[in-house]
Amino acid sequence: MSSESSSSISHITAKTPLTPTINAWKIYLDDQGSSIHTIKAFSADVKLLASYLPPDRQVGAITTKELNDFLNWMKTGRGVPCSPKTLSRRITSLKSFFRWLQNNGIVLVDPAEKVIQKSVLSPLPSVLTEEEVHAVLETADRHRHGPKPDSRPFTLVELLLHTGIKKGECLAISPNHIDLETSGGPLLFVRYASPQHRYKERKIPLSESWVNAYSEYENQYEINDRLFPWSPRRLEYILEDISKEAGLEKHLSFLMCRWTSALTDLNNEIEPNKIRQKLGISEIQWREVRMKLQLLAGDEIS
Repeated sequence: MSSESSSSISHITAKTPLTPTINAWKIYLDDQGSSIHTIKAFSADVKLLASYLPPDRQVGAITTKELNDFLNWMKTGRGVPCSPKTLSRRITSLKSFFRWLQNNGIVLVDPAEKVIQKSVLSPLPSVLTEEEVHAVLETADRHRHGPKPDSRPFTLVELLLHTGIKKGECLAISPNHIDLETSGGPLLFVRYASPQHRYKERKIPLSESWVNAYSEYENQYEINDRLFPWSPRRLEYILEDISKEAGLEKHLSFLMCRWTSALTDLNNEIEPNKIRQKLGISEIQWREVRMKLQLLAGDEIS
């Protein structure tokens, strides 16, 4: 815990009201590398609890019954629609907040521990089967060996399916983010310009087949600041064209490649936390992502 995070909690006790305690928790979340969106959503959820309870209610006096009453009020008494997904996130926010209080010795008993978590999954994403992955890569590879050799489709598709990077991350790749000389093998460094997203930065191994195509790609295209110096729509067209040529009914996309990559790793029994780190997502985001991957793989939810 940083000195800023430690000092922010030093004055918090069981008798402290909710609002200043929430402010200290926000500093802790930021110190832990939580995204600005997570911090904003979580703190807003607990601030709703503060608006529901009496203004002088001390954090150590809040009970499980009051939390359940608050959640019921959110569902039926507030007069503002609260979707199952939003309610689920608000329960997660409460559990995270009170777990933090207990872990730091501010409260002895966690009142949110017995609040029932209502997990709600958004629809499962569309992914490629193993046969479709093979068809896509084979189709993209044919462009490398045609009358006018073009390694761009294979360089793009193989990178997405192997690394699972997002569209924005792909568009931001610079040639100096690729290191082919590391002792452990070639690596892609996923970088972020904004300091608030530095926690998402990571390094991902590159496949031998991609490295071979990349050397061809460098000779065919002028690459300066960006690995793929085209508009997002142009790259999306390339993916769509490949899926059509491969005879797929699905529309190949950046998101489909990302989920397919993660599912492939899960099926190959890669350690779950390594998949999470490869995707560059937080432990909170990983809960839902992992459940979806297990459902896609036909596994029991654990």
